[in-house]
Amino acid sequence: MKIEQLYTGCLAHGAYYIESNGAAAIIDPLRDVASYIRKAQQDNAVIKYVLETHFHADFVSGHLELAAATGATIVYGPEAQPGFPAHIATDGEILTLGAIKLKVLHTPGHTMESSCFLLINEAGEETALFSGDTLFIGDVGRPDLAQQASGKTKEELAGILFDSLRGKVMPLPGHITIYPAHGAGSACGKNMSDQTTDTLAHQLAINYALRKNMTREDFIKEVTEGLTPPPAYFPMNVSLNKQGYGHVEEVMNRGLRPLSPAAFEAAANETEAVILDTRGPEIFVVGFIPGSFNIGLDGNFAPWAGTLIPVVKHPILFIADPGREEEVVTRLARIGYDNTIGYLEGGFNAWKTDDRPTDTITVITPDELADRMLWTAVNILDIRRRSEYGNEHIENAINIPLESINDNTQLPDKKQLYYVHCAGGYRSAIFISIMRMRGYHNLVDIRGGLKAMKECGRFQLTDYLSTSQFL
Repeated sequence: MKIEQLYTGCLAHGAYYIESNGAAAIIDPLRDVASYIRKAQQDNAVIKYVLETHFHADFVSGHLELAAATGATIVYGPEAQPGFPAHIATDGEILTLGAIKLKVLHTPGHTMESSCFLLINEAGEETALFSGDTLFIGDVGRPDLAQQASGKTKEELAGILFDSLRGKVMPLPGHITIYPAHGAGSACGKNMSDQTTDTLAHQLAINYALRKNMTREDFIKEVTEGLTPPPAYFPMNVSLNKQGYGHVEEVMNRGLRPLSPAAFEAAANETEAVILDTRGPEIFVVGFIPGSFNIGLDGNFAPWAGTLIPVVKHPILFIADPGREEEVVTRLARIGYDNTIGYLEGGFNAWKTDDRPTDTITVITPDELADRMLWTAVNILDIRRRSEYGNEHIENAINIPLESINDNTQLPDKKQLYYVHCAGGYRSAIFISIMRMRGYHNLVDIRGGLKAMKECGRFQLTDYLSTSQFL
C-alpha cells in the first residue's frame, strides 16, 4: 500500500494518491491531472476512483479531467447532486481498492455533502482518515461557505458539523493519521496549523474544536466567530465543480499565446484586459508597464488573483519571467480564471527594449523612514489582515487590508504621502500597484515590511491586542 500527499503551497491544498495491488485512487485532485496519471503509470496501476470530499470552493477540481483520461469512477458522499455521472456513496459504504478498503463517512457541516474516507489496511485495521474540509490540523472547516446552497445559516451548519465530528470522527482510534485537504494559508478555515498531517489523538488533545467538554453552543460560537468574508471567486468554483467546466488544454492553448510588445499593447486596448505582472515584487517596483498590477508568482499567487480580480471571465494579459508562462496559466486555471489571452513575449525586458513607457514605485528602507520620522510626521499604512494588525502594529499606523481594496477603498487625499507595508513586502507591492492605477501616486513601499521594521528596532509597536477585536 502507498499513500502520498501531493501538497500545493500556493493553494495550501493537499491531494492524495493511494495505491494498492495495482489499483489507485486520487482524492481531491487539482485540475492539472498529468502528475497523477504519471504516478499511476510508474506504479503500473490503474486509477479506479476519483474521490471527492465535497464540492470545493477554493479551486477547480480535476475530477472530470481525470475521469475522462482514465475511465475512473468519480465518487461523492451522500447528498451530492453533481451535474455529471458520478457514484453517490451511502454513509458507511465500503470501496475496495486492491487489498485495502475505503469507508465513506458522511460528515456534513462544512457543506452538506462533505464526507471523509477512512482507510482500512490489508490487515483490516483503520489507519488513516482523509478528512477533506471537515477536520484540519488545528481547526475545522468553516461553516459559512455553503449557506446559500444548503438553505441553512452558518450557525445551523456549525451545529451539524459538531454532530459529525462527535459522531463520526472523534470516536475513531487515536492512532489513525489525519490527512486534511488544506493547511495554513487556506481560506477554508481560520486557525489551521502549518503541519499537514497529524494523529487523531494529538488533534483531540490540541484542536480547540475537538475539546471533549465543549458544548454544542460553545462549538457554534467559537467556530463561527471571527470569520472573514470568503474570496469572491469561491461561489463560481463551487458551480464549476458541481456542473462541469471546459477542458484545461483549451485554456492553456489560449493563454500561452506569445505577443510582441506592439501586439500586447493592442490586445490590451482592444479587450480592456487586466494586465497582470507576475514577477517578484522586488523586481516589479523598479520597472513595470503603466496600468499593470503585481501579484508575484512566488507567493500566494492564485488566492490573491481570485481575491483581487473581481470578474472571473475578464480577459487577462500577463507578464512573467521567461520560462514561467505555463505556470501562470496553470495556476490561474486552478481557480477557474480561464480567460488568459496571451503573454508578453520576452517579458518586461522586451517592453523596455522596444522603448515603451515604464513606471516605478518608490521604495524606502526602514532606517531611512526612521530617520525621516525624526524631523517630520509621517503616515504609515499597514495593509495586512485585521487579525495581523490586531496582534501587533506600528503605533498610529492606519490599517486598510489588501483583501478589502475592491470595497471602495479610498484614502482621504490622493496628494497625501503614505508609507505602505505588509508583513514582508509581497502584499504591499500589490496594494500600491492597484492604487496607482486608481490615481494614487504618492504611496511609498517600505522595503521588507513589518519584519524589517521590527529588525530595525527604531519603531514603536503597540502592545499585543486580542485578535478577536480585529477579525
